[in-house]
Formats: sequence, C-alpha cells, structure tokens
Amino acid sequence: MSEFDSSQQDARDAAKRLLALHPSEDPFAAAFKATRMPMLITDPAQDDNPIIYCNSAFMKLTGYSEEELIGRNCRLLQGEETDPSAVAKLRAAVEAAEDVALDILNYRKDGSKFWNALFVSPVRDHTGEVIYFFASQLDFTGIKIKEQELADARRSAEDEVASRTKDLRDALLAKTMLVHEVDHRVKNNLLTIASIVKLQARSSEDDVVRRTLYSVLNRVEALSTVQRKLFTSSDLGRFDVADFAKDLIQDLVGALNRDDIRVTTDLSPVLVPSVKASALALIVNELVVDAVRRGLSDGGGEIHLQVRRTNGHFVIRVTDTTTPVSVNPEEEVFGRLMLDTCAKQLNAKVERSRDGNRTDVLVTMPVEMSKD
Repeated sequence: MSEFDSSQQDARDAAKRLLALHPSEDPFAAAFKATRMPMLITDPAQDDNPIIYCNSAFMKLTGYSEEELIGRNCRLLQGEETDPSAVAKLRAAVEAAEDVALDILNYRKDGSKFWNALFVSPVRDHTGEVIYFFASQLDFTGIKIKEQELADARRSAEDEVASRTKDLRDALLAKTMLVHEVDHRVKNNLLTIASIVKLQARSSEDDVVRRTLYSVLNRVEALSTVQRKLFTSSDLGRFDVADFAKDLIQDLVGALNRDDIRVTTDLSPVLVPSVKASALALIVNELVVDAVRRGLSDGGGEIHLQVRRTNGHFVIRVTDTTTPVSVNPEEEVFGRLMLDTCAKQLNAKVERSRDGNRTDVLVTMPVEMSKD
C-alpha cells in the first residue's frame, strides 16, 4: 500500500468514526448531506490535516469525486492565481485553531477558476481539544465578475472624464490665449489711435479742433485702460469697476499736476461681466472729466468718487466742490450725451443735483447688471 493510500485509508477510518457518532437519522448528518452549501470536514490529528468527509454540494462545486478528495488537503483547490496572502491567513488560523472567513480564488478539477467565500471553524471536544475542522464554501464568482465589470466601467468612465477634462482644459487654455492675443491687439490698436489723435491735436492750430481731439483722446485712453486691466487680469470674464475707477481718477487728476485738488474715494470691489466694461469705463470717465472741466482744472477743489453696492443697487457717484467756470456748450452737451447713452445701454439711472458750488452725479444700476 502506498503512502497516499495509507493516508486515505486513515482519513476514511476517521470519517467512519465521525459517522458512527452521527447515524443517518441524525438531523446533523442529514442536513450536512442534503444542504446545497458545499461543506467538508478535516482531521487535524492526521498528517497534513486531510479531508475526511465532504458533501455532494462540495463535489459538485469542485468537480472532484469523493475518492479524489478523501485524504487530500484542501490546498488541491489552489492554483497559480490564488492569493498567497489569503493562503497564509488561512494557514495561520488553522495553526492557531481559530475561526477564519476569507475570500479566495480556487480552481476546479477541470482548471476553471471560482471565487470561494470560505469559512473555517475548529470543532472541539468536551476537553477543549480540536478534533476536527469544519469548512463551508460559497461560490460568489458571479458577484466577483460583476464587481470587476463595475470596477472596469468605473475606470473607463474615469479615464473618459480625465480625457474630456484634458480636452476642455486644453480648449480653455487655447481660448484664453486667443482672448489674451485679441486683447493685446485691441490694446495696441487703441494706443496707436491715441498716438495719432494726440499728434493731430498737437499739430492743429485751431483751438476748437484741438479741444475736440483731446476730448476724443481722453475717451480712447479710458478704453485703453480698460483693455490693459482685462489683459492683465487673471479672470478674463470679469471686470472690477472700482479698481478701474481708482486708476482712472488718479491718472486724470495726476495729469493736471495740481496740488489744490483733493481726491477722496469710497471704493469696494464690484465685478461685472467684461462685455460691459467699456460702457462702465466711459461712464466713470465722463463723470470725472465733467468735474475737471467745470472748475477743478482752473481753481482746484474737492472731488469724491464712490463705487459700491448699496441698498440692493450698484452705484457710481462723483461729487465735486469747486468754483464753477464757463464750459464750452458743445463739449458739455456731448459729454452728457455720452453719459446718458452708456447709462441707457446698461439700464442705469442718472441723477444730477447742484447746491451752490457742490455738484453730485449719481448713476444707479440694478444689481443684476453685475451678473452674467
């Protein structure tokens, strides 16, 4: 008799002793045989802890016959892709005589793989000594395949999202570069126009023509400032009216080089869509230039600029206190026409009031104007 045959005989003897304790009419034996859950029993008292009993469900699951299973260790179900860490965990639990539940990839007799939800538990006698190990199996290959399909689908979706995100990021970068290039060209064109107008104004001997050209130059420079702000902004879609107004009043008043003009401001960030920047820039420009034209450039005085949201509205307000001087009627009319036209474009309301040497112009816009 070979060594394996001897071990198999020992395993069969152990099975007989076990069955002797549980005759066929025993509910335990009947349930063990009839259940659809694959089950087996091993004998740790024998070398290599062999299988001594298994039910028909286990044989059906693995494809092995009882003759092929009895006397063999359960490792015959392991294969090339079985996780070594799962095997080590199972071995450690058996050596420590502890319960263990784990998922492990096993192989049938024909070489096909199945995912096994394995539960192993020691069986002890009245003295506490381990006399058997009981193991149950559950084939959850279908669930595992679905999990893998879901994981693959998730990875595929994530890859697709990453690809689309990259495409959108690249498109946005290209668009941003294009907008920057367009802004840069517009800015350069405005500077060129300003230079031409300035050259023409300086060479003109007609006082009316010269004043008219400088008036045009002033507005072109205001628009040029807008483009500069947009070109250097990190957010091409937004324009900060307060930031622009601060620079503009400093440039206009600073160019006069007058120590008797006192400038105060009340500014808070008000971001508006960039498409409305030009009209707003011209409104601020007309308000400040009008105050300069009516006396600040001659006798000095005070000018206060306010840009903020208040009482549910977005307001631009310029208040000046100065000794009035005579103003060219045509310039004044055209300045008001520019202001009213831009205000109408933005659905804004313009209110003017004068009290002695103090003039107040308030431009009020609905707060929705500052949204896209």
